[in-house]
Amino acid sequence: MSLDQPSQKPHDRLAAALAEEMGAVNALIRDRMASEHAPRIPEVTAHLVEAGGKRLRPMLTLAAAKMCGYAGPYHIHLAATVEFIHTATLLHDDVVDESEQRRGRPTANLLWDNQSSVLVGDYLFARSFQLMVETGSLRVLDILANAAATIAEGEVLQLSAARDLGTDEGVYLKIVRGKTAALFSAAMEVGGVIAERSEAEVRALYDYGDALGIAFQIVDDLLDYGGSDATGKNIGDDFRERKLTLPVIKAVAAATGEERAFWVRVIEKGDQRDGDLEHALELLARHGAMEAARADALGWVATAKAAMATLPESDLRGMLVDLADYVVARIS
Repeated sequence: MSLDQPSQKPHDRLAAALAEEMGAVNALIRDRMASEHAPRIPEVTAHLVEAGGKRLRPMLTLAAAKMCGYAGPYHIHLAATVEFIHTATLLHDDVVDESEQRRGRPTANLLWDNQSSVLVGDYLFARSFQLMVETGSLRVLDILANAAATIAEGEVLQLSAARDLGTDEGVYLKIVRGKTAALFSAAMEVGGVIAERSEAEVRALYDYGDALGIAFQIVDDLLDYGGSDATGKNIGDDFRERKLTLPVIKAVAAATGEERAFWVRVIEKGDQRDGDLEHALELLARHGAMEAARADALGWVATAKAAMATLPESDLRGMLVDLADYVVARIS
């Protein structure tokens, strides 16, 4: 059987292993996204929550807690918290990016309006903090509150760095650590904290989530220029939106004067013409930017797997290792 067959995908195996817990998480999400006075809240939330996403982040929390031997009820609350934070950021991102499609469906801001998306996102953030408090753990509250702040910080940094060809790989990594990796690492870390595991194990869970999140975002950047029907994106969406992603940053760093003038025109000035995407792809190929970015992603996958290797062996640990490999296997 090939890697592409659904039964072989690590996130599907993880979902099967956590099916009972995810059922409880989904029930809690439906319960907490209800609103007695504002029916638009569950309408907007359901549109995104039930759009068929992989629910990877809440599964990471469940897997970490279960792998660490947690026997209480609060990993369900934390998984729902993580999903609410993620959904809130998606609602806000689509307004900021003026997006019209998410997971192959029209975005909430397109179906309703920007005001609804922003306010429902705010509601979900508030709900997520209520769920955190119910665990009774100040440390959990600190981790997830810090993650929420870091996500917002990463998004704001991206606003100022986007379309600026002076943005280097160091700034890119700060952005990715904020907008993507922060929730991956927090999702893993709280699973270990709620199970009261050692500081070394909690740190290993954090390191796995951090590295996995960075690799995940780099691969997402690569898929935009390499193409994949599974992403719900068209080739060149990031280019058309003038996003300075890792492959472009690498190509700009190696550019000749003439090539840099091209990047200034299409990214900084937004003067894009017929054939520009094809030329951009040629420049990425000329400087090996895609291969170099893929090598970076593989490096982060190795970091994730090394962190996981310090934890006790289990079926779930094996699935998380396979998941890290699969992130980059999508672009093999």
